[in-house]
Amino acid sequence: MLVVAFGAVAAETLTLTDGATLSGELIKSDDNGLMLRLPGEVYATTNVSWSHLSQETLKQLTANPKLKAYVEVFIEPDASQRPPKPEIKVNAVTRLDRPANPSLFGGLVGSPVGWFILLVLYAANLYAAFEVSLIRARPALQVMGLAAVLPVIGPVIFLALPIKVNAPPQEKDFDAPAGTAGAAAQRSPEEIQIVEASWRQEEKKPEAQVFARGKFTFNKRFVETKFAGYLGAPLGDALKFSMSVKTSSAQFDVERIMQVAASDVIFETVQSGQVTVPLADILEIKLTPKTA
Repeated sequence: MLVVAFGAVAAETLTLTDGATLSGELIKSDDNGLMLRLPGEVYATTNVSWSHLSQETLKQLTANPKLKAYVEVFIEPDASQRPPKPEIKVNAVTRLDRPANPSLFGGLVGSPVGWFILLVLYAANLYAAFEVSLIRARPALQVMGLAAVLPVIGPVIFLALPIKVNAPPQEKDFDAPAGTAGAAAQRSPEEIQIVEASWRQEEKKPEAQVFARGKFTFNKRFVETKFAGYLGAPLGDALKFSMSVKTSSAQFDVERIMQVAASDVIFETVQSGQVTVPLADILEIKLTPKTA
């Protein structure tokens, strides 16, 4: 450690950073600070650190060559002595062009994922049309064809239409010549009743009735209206005819109809008890006259 001793020198007045002042003779100085001999032969117990001296006092002490080397490092440079700040240069950068904001439909057709979503929606539209054709008893190709041209709108149109129920075919009397009571019976229900009640007309035996897919559309409404006598206790045709149902995989002799849903029917069969048959699987329903 470097220690510098002073002889008899004039008293110095030092100003500290907190505004306080110290007066006395400089006794020694080193890297850590300096020591003063206060008036009245009293020595300071600790050194005065260089960092505790004000900037004005530090600048005054630079006049002493022995103290200059210590205080210069603690003197803050003036604004004029500070080097100028380097100029910040902003270089131009090449930015990517942001894509234009497309419409919803334009965004769908502009990407593979969008095309996939459109195809799924189109297929769902055709399937909905097929279901509507079953519910409304309409030809499937007719409903699906309109849905292919007018997606969503086509199925809605047929869904708003009433259910189409095909009337059973009327039996024709080919043996009755034109102008006879048999020919007149084919013209109106009233005339049929008159002819059947007439003693001149022989009583006709009931004939088997066949309801085949293609000529008839099997749905909930058709089964409930055409075979109402088989629902619950036997009534009407159920007393005269025995029912058999033919599907793509089996054939059943039906005693009665337990329940009719939108997509299937529960039959009480002779062979297997209660059997649930989808309406779409029914190929033929046959009514056979019961023997006396």
